[in-house]
Amino acid sequence: MSADKNFTPSRRALLGGAAAALGAAALPAWADTGIRANISSFRMLDWQPYFTTLTNGAVLVDTQSRALHFWSADQSVYKLYPTSVPLSDDLTRRGRTEIIKKVVGPEWRPTPSMKERNPDWPDYIGPGPDNPLGTRALWLSWTYYRIHGTHDTRKIGRKSSNGCIGMYNEHVEELFELAQVGTQVLLI
Repeated sequence: MSADKNFTPSRRALLGGAAAALGAAALPAWADTGIRANISSFRMLDWQPYFTTLTNGAVLVDTQSRALHFWSADQSVYKLYPTSVPLSDDLTRRGRTEIIKKVVGPEWRPTPSMKERNPDWPDYIGPGPDNPLGTRALWLSWTYYRIHGTHDTRKIGRKSSNGCIGMYNEHVEELFELAQVGTQVLLI
């Protein structure tokens, strides 16, 4: 959220915050945008079926429900966020990884395969409103894979990325503060 005293949260932020505060099953933050979602699978989960420990915290990304779950190492914090997911199965990586780097104001460069598919794309976009990685990025141990924000909020709740997991900027900023380098990540 913003430190600006004149900041007025969006309806999406208020709904998402209320759902997170209740810690119960709730309609996803994108429910009023017409995006179809598997609402029954967008619910609070127990970490134990997915992780053996919460050392350094844990992130579970469910590509089917397009949701990211976060548990803190001491189990005092649980967060649930809507996400964008890769466009196709061939762009989707699944399995275990971890956060290896955290960047405020990330720079973006297309991967070689992105450049091959989209030769007109720029070679570089610096931090700012045109950057596809939004305001924060969490580098994963897999080459080219990130959990990051987006300035294009239409992407959240959709299959819209080239492999990364996208989040609303305000959500990735919150996750950025909660997660640490070494946080385990599982994409299913």
